[in-house]
Amino acid sequence: MARRADPPGTGQLAVRCRAALRDLPCRRCLTPTPPGRHRRCSNGLRLVRARPAVDAGSVRQNGRYANRSCVAVPADVTTADGAVTAVEALPEVDILVNNLGIFGAQPAMEITDDDWRRYFEVNVLAAIRLTRAYLPGMRERGWGRIQYIASDSAVVIPTEMIHYGVSKTALLAVSRGFAKEAAGSGVTVNSVIAGPTHTGGVEQFVRSLVGDDLPWDVAQREFMLRHRPQSLLRRLIEPAEIANLVVYLASPLASATTGAAVRVDGGYVDAILP
Repeated sequence: MARRADPPGTGQLAVRCRAALRDLPCRRCLTPTPPGRHRRCSNGLRLVRARPAVDAGSVRQNGRYANRSCVAVPADVTTADGAVTAVEALPEVDILVNNLGIFGAQPAMEITDDDWRRYFEVNVLAAIRLTRAYLPGMRERGWGRIQYIASDSAVVIPTEMIHYGVSKTALLAVSRGFAKEAAGSGVTVNSVIAGPTHTGGVEQFVRSLVGDDLPWDVAQREFMLRHRPQSLLRRLIEPAEIANLVVYLASPLASATTGAAVRVDGGYVDAILP
C-alpha cells in the first residue's frame, strides 16, 4: 500500500505560524515543537514564545512591530515534569498552538502497547497538560486562544498508521471538550484539520513514487492524482497556507469561532460539513 503523505511538518509549520503570529499585537504565543529543529535546542522539546512587545513606546515600521522577542525554552512536555518546567519559564500565554506530534507508518497488527502509549503521550496528553496549565489564566484575563493541530487522518483513518489517526481523532474530542470548559470566558478553543502538506520528507516521498524527471509542480500534481485522488486541491498544501488559518483563529477576527474542527485540507476529507 502506498504510504500516505506526511502530516504538516511540525518544524516548518511552527516556523510559519510563529512568523505570522508575531503580527498579532500584544499577544504571547506558545507553540510546542519537536527536538532537532533548532541548533539551540539539542535535547527535549522546545517551546517558543513569539511575543510582540507592543506598548506606548513601540514604533511600527514597514508593516511590522519594531519591539518583539522570541524565546526558546527546552522542555519535554510529554512528561509532567517537563510541562511544569515549561510553565515555570512561561507562566502566562495568550495563544497556545499545540503543534507537537509524531508520525510513522506501521502495520496495524504490529503496533505494540508501548507504541500506542507513546502516540497518546506525545500527540494527545502533552497538549492536554499545556491546556490545563494555561486555560485558567486566559479565563482570568478574559481572552485567549487554544488550538490543536490535527490532521485529515483524524477523520479518514489511514490503514498504515492507525495509531496516528486515533491520536488525531482524540485531539478533536479534546478540543471540543475544552471549548465547553471555556464557554463564555472570552477564550476560544479549536482544532485545525490539516491535509497532505509539502515538507522536505514528503518531497522525497513524492519523488520516490513519480520519479525525478518531472518539474516539482508537475510531480506533485501527478502524485496527488495518482495517490491522493480525494484532494480537490490537486497539490500538496504549503505550511504557510496552514499557518494562515492558525493565525486567523488566533486573531480577534475569529472571536465567534470556538469548539470547531476547521479544515485546511484541500478538500481531502470527502464531507460537506466540517
